[in-house]
Amino acid sequence: MTEIHVDTDCGNSPKREFIKAFNIAFARQDFKFILDSITDDVIWNIVGDKKIEGNEAFKKELELMQQQISSLHLHQILSHGKEGAANGIIKMENGKKYAFADFYIFSSAKGAKIKALTSYIIEIAY
Repeated sequence: MTEIHVDTDCGNSPKREFIKAFNIAFARQDFKFILDSITDDVIWNIVGDKKIEGNEAFKKELELMQQQISSLHLHQILSHGKEGAANGIIKMENGKKYAFADFYIFSSAKGAKIKALTSYIIEIAY
């Protein structure tokens, strides 16, 4: 089971709670939750690596992710209007660690579907 640590209190912010749940779903490979949370025309830009466009391409990318995440540590979650962000560290089963920062654009200020996602991922030694 994936260990989850969250430093931030999402309080009464539904969008911040959603971003937290989305990140936990990624860590636990809950692909149904993830796919239910994105628009059909989603764009996922993994900076310096690739750009994934559309729900089907997003689904295929998820299926390629075979490595198990042993822990997720969310440091901060922010949201304002149609935008949100989260950053933290993931540790893989093989011991590798990655710092990440994800920036979200939602379909509307009140909508909970992700229209665009930009991810910055850096392998770290500590």
